[in-house]
Amino acid sequence: MLHFLYTSVPGRILLKFLASRPVSNICGAFLDTRLSAGLIPGFVRRNHIDLSEYTAGPYKSFNALFTRQIRKGRRPIDSHPDHLISPCDGLLSVYQITDRMVLPVKQSHYTIDALLQNKKLAQKYQDGNCLVFRLCVDHYHRYCYLDDCNKGKNTFIPGKLHTVRPVALEILPVFTENCREYTVMETANFGTVTQIEVGAMLVGKIKNHHQSRRCLRGEEKGMFLYGGSTIIVLLEKDKAKIDACFLKASARGLESPVKMGEKLGTATKNC
Repeated sequence: MLHFLYTSVPGRILLKFLASRPVSNICGAFLDTRLSAGLIPGFVRRNHIDLSEYTAGPYKSFNALFTRQIRKGRRPIDSHPDHLISPCDGLLSVYQITDRMVLPVKQSHYTIDALLQNKKLAQKYQDGNCLVFRLCVDHYHRYCYLDDCNKGKNTFIPGKLHTVRPVALEILPVFTENCREYTVMETANFGTVTQIEVGAMLVGKIKNHHQSRRCLRGEEKGMFLYGGSTIIVLLEKDKAKIDACFLKASARGLESPVKMGEKLGTATKNC
């Protein structure tokens, strides 16, 4: 179905309708209702979701299942202050931000300026690292703060809602067309970090819990409602050394499965 939508003329006509925010809002509203609970058994079965990892149901709506909480102890947070952790479950790719600030993802290219729509902020990340976490529908869709930090306000950028699966990433500049929300965090160990949550097809909402405040490593930052989604983390130059296994996989065009709280690298000051 996705191949039809993104590679054929009739599909692209239909795609303009499906990728619009009103359609996403309608779908999201339905998935919040008790009527949507009937979709849960088939969804769990098709996506091989092990519900024993999560807090017990019954789930009163599809979105209640989709935003289910992990059981205590199932996502241990690496508490070493010099360890850079993953803010979420997902498939990780790591990119170097070049002098032109271009981020290559599949066959598309994105400038950090276009991603943030803030040229001054984008300049902070010249020659730094960009971590892209692609969440599929079977992943845990809550995410946390990657370090103790003072966070700024959440900045929302409206847009469309394309899928973040490879078929779309190869054809469209999804990350700069989709709705997204970013937060600038002054962290204890990794300098100024910007985290961007990118919505995707049929995602009714990016739900961040806090505005400007002090936050702690591992504290829940927010959640995605239904749909695959992406989290992008921007790191300044020389603030963290990413573990070699992730760099090697990304250089080969491979995504690395990671879990929330898992160590991804080390603060450069102690490398």
